[in-house]
Amino acid sequence: MEKEKLQNIARQLGVGGLKRHVFLCLGPTCCSEETGQAAWEELKKQIRNCGISEGPNICYRTKVGCLRICTGGPNAVVYPEGTWYCGLTPDRIPRFVQDHLVENKPIEEWIFARNQLPEPDSSSPGI
Repeated sequence: MEKEKLQNIARQLGVGGLKRHVFLCLGPTCCSEETGQAAWEELKKQIRNCGISEGPNICYRTKVGCLRICTGGPNAVVYPEGTWYCGLTPDRIPRFVQDHLVENKPIEEWIFARNQLPEPDSSSPGI
């Protein structure tokens, strides 16, 4: 069954146990495609190097074509806390990963909005 296959893949990837998920806009409206792609490559590298691409503090990252904030990019949003960042250029990514994702210290001067998700219902089954 296709659903079982998908559930197995999700389990192998840590879905259901994610601590954070970063969505990074790659432009081309908020930033150049080159800057967006370079930020993406740096984000992948830093998440891997900091040891949060797997294990108990797993952080997923997803590249998106548009977060609808079409200026000041690359822009990103971190869930579940819903912290929106601007200007996450490749040179800023190492600090972003270390401070926010590893040490749980958001970088206030780069944040322009917040939209925290509600805590999940503990009675809801995971995958």
